[in-house]
Amino acid sequence: MNIRRFLKTDTAVPDSSRRSFLKVSAGASAGLMLGVSFSAPSALAQQASDAALEMNAFVSISPDNTVKVLIKHLEMGQGVYTGLATCVAEELDADWSQVVCEHAPADVSKYANLLMGQQGTGGSTAIANSFMQMRQAGAAAKAMLVAAAAAQWQVNASEITVSNGVVSHGNHSATFGELAVAAAQQPTPDRSSLTLKTPAEFKLIGQDNTLRKDVGKHNGTAIYTQDVKLPGMLTAVVAHPPRFGAKVRSFDASAALARRGVQQVFEIDSGVAVVASDYWTAIKAREQLQIEWDASEAETRSSGDILAQYRELVETPGAIAEAHGNPDSVLSASSDVTELMFEYPYLAHAQMEPMNCVAQVNGDSAEMWYGCQSPTSDKAAIAQLLGTSGDKVTIHTVFAGGGFGRRANPASDYVLESVQIARQVPNTPVKLVWSREDDMQAGYYRPAYVHKLSAALDAAGKPNAMKIRIAGQSIMAGTSMAAMMVRDGIDNTSVEGLTEFAYDVPERQVELHSPQVGVPVQWWRSVGHTHTAFSKEVFIDALARKAGADPVAYRLELLKNNPRETAVLKLAAEKAGWGTTELPEGWGRGVAVHTSFGSTVAEIVDVSVDGNNFKVERVVAAIDCGIAVNPSIVKAQVESAIAYGLSAALADEVTLTDGHVDQTNFHNYRVLRMNAMPEVETHIVPSTNAPSGVGEPGTPPIAPAVANALAAVTGRTFTRLPLRLA
Repeated sequence: MNIRRFLKTDTAVPDSSRRSFLKVSAGASAGLMLGVSFSAPSALAQQASDAALEMNAFVSISPDNTVKVLIKHLEMGQGVYTGLATCVAEELDADWSQVVCEHAPADVSKYANLLMGQQGTGGSTAIANSFMQMRQAGAAAKAMLVAAAAAQWQVNASEITVSNGVVSHGNHSATFGELAVAAAQQPTPDRSSLTLKTPAEFKLIGQDNTLRKDVGKHNGTAIYTQDVKLPGMLTAVVAHPPRFGAKVRSFDASAALARRGVQQVFEIDSGVAVVASDYWTAIKAREQLQIEWDASEAETRSSGDILAQYRELVETPGAIAEAHGNPDSVLSASSDVTELMFEYPYLAHAQMEPMNCVAQVNGDSAEMWYGCQSPTSDKAAIAQLLGTSGDKVTIHTVFAGGGFGRRANPASDYVLESVQIARQVPNTPVKLVWSREDDMQAGYYRPAYVHKLSAALDAAGKPNAMKIRIAGQSIMAGTSMAAMMVRDGIDNTSVEGLTEFAYDVPERQVELHSPQVGVPVQWWRSVGHTHTAFSKEVFIDALARKAGADPVAYRLELLKNNPRETAVLKLAAEKAGWGTTELPEGWGRGVAVHTSFGSTVAEIVDVSVDGNNFKVERVVAAIDCGIAVNPSIVKAQVESAIAYGLSAALADEVTLTDGHVDQTNFHNYRVLRMNAMPEVETHIVPSTNAPSGVGEPGTPPIAPAVANALAAVTGRTFTRLPLRLA
């Protein structure tokens, strides 16, 4: 999702106080101005010495020498605790062992995602938007410590050194904790007075040996929503309609209410809620509900019917998303035109932790505990539901077991469910729990799509004109982001990756159909790039085979005006041994390269084929993501993205029969198994550019690289996901 495309670079963060840093440049790669809001310590310096003393909105230091870093992005396994704390510790010159992390409170005035304008995590923006902000915060805290030491020791601040959490000058030395009270009384330095390190001076940024800060996951002490236990807490489940858009006509809860431990059963907007003493009791009571559903406004079509509609749509002109030249005239005049149609199913997010949320409603106020990915929008939605103001909504963010976009639901669906339920049980904490089946059959999905690509080829077999038509639901229409992401009827997320085309095709046009369908959809890891990268890279490969050209050499010729993708592709090819190593009989090698979320990734895949079965044996990936704050986390994220994309490439699809979702759990929505995970080798392009996205860019190239590897063995072009040989 290319959010940057829709933002003005001169937009300033509102000044929250006299202690604000405004318009801090993120560097050339980010192309945006970032703001850092620092809050005044005021009375903090006079508090008891055991209290944490706030240096700014992101950093506090305790007299026990602990440095606490507040993280404004949700930690859900991607490593933002570690990455953002590294940025602070680097400029603060803290000892890594003294640094601890904590989720920041829901406060958009201090903790806005500066690429989104609201507090939230997504679009692979965490490090990209916070890199300079967190470094500035660390540098400011360091300057305050140095100023305090200079005043105490009566020396020149410029002569003081800081290293590994110790401030020194001659015979004087002090830990951060020893200076914390005095430092908190120092004025926040002007931005212009701060000197940040050059990449050559980094001691933590770029290192692999920094231990992760999302601690407790290895021994079960980490707190997720399911671990939240509050006095008197009840558990709730919801019976959702079997078809999207259906409503409750009537229900009989007598049998459910007769079960011991069941507290209440009542209707809410999304179905019928059961509140009980524990999860098992609630689930068993839900099974005894007798519900009559009104399906008069429900989606009743099968997924095959929806895709058939899309296939018809791409045969007709759509809204123009991008146009260069007049490809229609070139195509009509050409004697050599290649056309391919691609199909993509609905996909579930399938994160390991299904939806859950703890809510306590007291009158017009609410207190929440959950893995909150979108504090600003969730807080606003809760306040609107309760008819109150945002300051009466408190959100405590805990770890989340994955998300892939699902927890950032634009409708705050499960969050509002929890509040609706808790409102019926006032002054009592209630934990809403979705089962895997609930999440699979009553959730939100990556939309299904159909693409049609047509290209006219010149005498050398290169495309000189291309027409692309896409049909699929808009994920942005009707959401708070529509004003930013939908222009002239074009949802940018539906076409991203095919607009701003990487390859040199002088005449091209992208058209879009966005039909209304009753299946709830939202962003999925890599958003539109999940499908656009596949059709682009498989199509280019098919053209290369038609021209009798090497797929890498063919791409490099078309990328001659794109040095970044050229460099990444060459690196991946070199490391994979493209053109220099032979494969065993029945093996094939495929390639794909794609840019998304500001980063470029090339992936080369080896597959083995045995009859109608195949196995992905090896993946070599290269990524240019600017400065790699923590290379080991970058590599882990690329591996994760590849695994996630392989699930969709090899097995995953959500199908509907008469409006009912067919899949229920991991037995028939088969996410990648460990025995199917290939060997992955990741290479990071050295860079001094500002960081760009990492969590998502590794997903788009993997499916087309596998498809192209299969094509190298079979001679067939694969245009539908998941991939099947028979």
